Amino acid sequence: MTTVPAPSWIRDAICWQVYPLGFCGAPRVRTDLGGEGYGGADGENVVHRLRRLDGWLDHLVGLGANVLLLNPIFDSVSHGYDTLEHRRLDPRLGDEDDFDALITACHARGVRVVLDGVFNHVSDSHPVARQAIAAGPGTEDGARIRWSGTSPYGFEGNADLIEIDLADSVIQDRVVEIMGRWLERGADGWRLDAMYAAGAEAWAPILERVRAAHPEAWILGEVIHGDYPAFAAASTADSITQYELWKAIWSGLRDHNLFELAHALGRHQEFLEAEGGAHPQTFVGNHDTTRIASQLTDGRDLAAAFALLALLPGIPTIYAGDEFGATGIKEERVGGDDAIRPWFPGSPEEVVAAAAAADSAPGGPHHLTLLKPDAAERILEVHRRLFSLRRREPWLVTASVRVEEDSLENTWVQIVLTPGEGDSADGVPPSPLTLVLNLGDEDRPAPGEVLEVVSGADMLDGVGPAAPGVVPAHGIAVVR
Repeated sequence: MTTVPAPSWIRDAICWQVYPLGFCGAPRVRTDLGGEGYGGADGENVVHRLRRLDGWLDHLVGLGANVLLLNPIFDSVSHGYDTLEHRRLDPRLGDEDDFDALITACHARGVRVVLDGVFNHVSDSHPVARQAIAAGPGTEDGARIRWSGTSPYGFEGNADLIEIDLADSVIQDRVVEIMGRWLERGADGWRLDAMYAAGAEAWAPILERVRAAHPEAWILGEVIHGDYPAFAAASTADSITQYELWKAIWSGLRDHNLFELAHALGRHQEFLEAEGGAHPQTFVGNHDTTRIASQLTDGRDLAAAFALLALLPGIPTIYAGDEFGATGIKEERVGGDDAIRPWFPGSPEEVVAAAAAADSAPGGPHHLTLLKPDAAERILEVHRRLFSLRRREPWLVTASVRVEEDSLENTWVQIVLTPGEGDSADGVPPSPLTLVLNLGDEDRPAPGEVLEVVSGADMLDGVGPAAPGVVPAHGIAVVR
């Protein structure tokens, strides 16, 4: 299958990801769903929390980001992935006027907005699921969902999350209509949740129709394992979540095993060169994973994680709060995501005070926690510096990546980033950059002219900058 050209704007995309139900302080579970429909009081308890994001948009821009990636905002029972209706906002967040206001505010700042499309499964209370279950397998209505024998197929074993049959023509019509509806209202793209579950072949005809009307929409697919480029090419998604690299970053840094990271970087380069693999989404944490500040046993090594996120080729995504050193551990239990999807205050200036207060309304999201509150501003400044470098070197999005094998040690790696073809300005190609990670306990000489340096100790403890010309212990340097 021929790869569909990706939207031109994603070449410069840097995302800031928000889980709105938690971020905006919505109750974890709806208490207004007693009725059969949406009339009257039941299901109509609208609270305009989405506008809480307004106080954060300048922060997003100040980070160097230009894309707001939103996790679920549509009508749901609890966590947003148990959808009741894709055509309206979750009343815990607001209504269409709130959505329109957010789109207007973002676009006024040059910020694109990408929505989370949870189409693979719905709540067992969704009208489609209820009709299908009532009709049973082998019926016209029953064909809209997937079955395990005579029982509805629950997504990843969750009986309340009913998998939809995305190969069904009626379902495809509805998904195309819903995606188009919100793109026409101003959204700039979609993250397709659990895209791997239905498979590339189910999604290809849907995306073909969506793109016919919206060729500049970015399609990001969630795929955990397997051949990412092949899935992207077959489904025509523009980007795939690079979970393989995410895992190698946190475990390679935590275990001081940069050989693992080097292997994953080699795989990353293979993906970049393959059909469909040119625009992976890179990240060091998201709404489904333990926070990077909780993954690493030595907080100083966060400097390396942030540098890898900012500078490696792909479309980097900062999970809101990581830029302050937010902590949170994902647990495999009911409510196990609460700690990584916390409530945020109304503005970034209030983050440290909010974390110290540890306020959490009954039934509401978990409170925000920080690795080291007095380091939050320094961690934020490191993000700004590294993403500023990313902005000054825009070719990094499609750079090739190579590890200097002769220099590779458990705690030391030199990662060479080279401009791709066509990345020259006035016929002169940019010079390569080398990102050097030092997880050891001693400063070491930098192998070139230092353009940027981050000392993990200074970032975390404010001990002062590194000496000139070195890669600091538990730090990084970018050299040319």
